[in-house]
Amino acid sequence: MSRIAYVNGSYVLQSDAAVNVEDRGYQLADGVYEVIAVCDRGLVDCDAHMDRLQRSLASMRITPPSSRANIVRVMERIVRRNHIRAGLIYLQVTRGVAPRNHAFPTDEVESSLVITGKHRPAPSEEAVARGARIITLLDTRWSRPDIKTISLLPNVLAKQQAVEAGAFETWFTDEKGLVTEGSS
Repeated sequence: MSRIAYVNGSYVLQSDAAVNVEDRGYQLADGVYEVIAVCDRGLVDCDAHMDRLQRSLASMRITPPSSRANIVRVMERIVRRNHIRAGLIYLQVTRGVAPRNHAFPTDEVESSLVITGKHRPAPSEEAVARGARIITLLDTRWSRPDIKTISLLPNVLAKQQAVEAGAFETWFTDEKGLVTEGSS
């Protein structure tokens, strides 16, 4: 079954989905994201994720691409159109399309919104009881972990380090040893 994605106002086959090569998210990682679990066809902790999305957008000074209510409606439609009982919704907002320049665009630019969904079965009771092996790394990424930026290179490298160590995940920790985030 083909997956459906939402890209800047249109529902499209995920295999046909595309963004402009001058999108600032693609060029400069100038954007934010949220990953929301789907359980029994419902969005888990949706309000908390939307609150964080709004804080991240405000911190980055990115204009929201749509109203909060509309974004939630789109995510719910993606769940329905993709027949997701258990899985994940990935939502990404970028500053939009503009000629490459590290400074914010001087012209008014519409932010870009992409939402995808995928099936991901919940772990079995046995897997939950068994647990998962993890490794820890000092979180040296940057001092703003409150912003869910799409720049995930440190996370990619940390996840690969976990895989190579025979672990499922890396947990980033602060100087006090408190967990700040998982690599994936």
